[in-house]
Amino acid sequence: MKRFKGKTAIVTGASRGIGLAIAQRLVAEEARVVLTSRTKETLAAAVTALGGPAHALGVAGRADDPAHQADTIRQAIEAYGSADLLVNNTGINPVYGPMIELDLAAARKIVETNCLAALSWTQQVHDAWMKEHGGAVVNVSSVSGIQPEPMIGMYGASKAMLISMTELLAVELGPDIRVNAIAPAVVKTKFATALYEGREGQLAARYPLKRLGEPEDIGGVVAFMLSEDAAWLTGQTVVVDGGISLAGAAS
Repeated sequence: MKRFKGKTAIVTGASRGIGLAIAQRLVAEEARVVLTSRTKETLAAAVTALGGPAHALGVAGRADDPAHQADTIRQAIEAYGSADLLVNNTGINPVYGPMIELDLAAARKIVETNCLAALSWTQQVHDAWMKEHGGAVVNVSSVSGIQPEPMIGMYGASKAMLISMTELLAVELGPDIRVNAIAPAVVKTKFATALYEGREGQLAARYPLKRLGEPEDIGGVVAFMLSEDAAWLTGQTVVVDGGISLAGAAS
């Protein structure tokens, strides 16, 4: 398929895991992709894996830094001529434990990175390109933003906020800009290692599909949501969880 021929996508947090899988799928469908990450070395390796500058560009920086956001969008437009698609994939979960004991500085950082950064990216790409040309945005949320998950409560709360933001932005930015979200369960990435390491089989047995997610499972759905195949889809959160939410748990 060549659904993204002539399109440029910005994918945050894309040097590995879900973000890289999304970028790989978009490049496979002929998008040019601009990747962001804090680590220059892993970012450079990701660009190489995607085929080099003809297909991908890496811009290192903090996802919640407005100057980095503006520079990334500028480079996307200068290098590839547009900024048609945005995937807000960056997320952090630096704490584990009861919410009642949560350090408020950590809570603020989670909200800043998982929610406010996504809003700022959307604002900036809107002003720089999509306001005049249209586009599509996908926010990477989580099933923990739909149903509470003990011990990662603030992460889930931030993902719930991201879902609410998705709905509001979809109303504000239609008809020319579509905004949707995806809510994965446990996907086998370095970010999620603590959730499944040493008990993958036990955890997978709880899923109706009897396995945990792979990054490629998310990449394919995000590509659909960004494409014209989803032209009448906006403000929605697509749950991609191997059926685990039907079993009464988020992970």
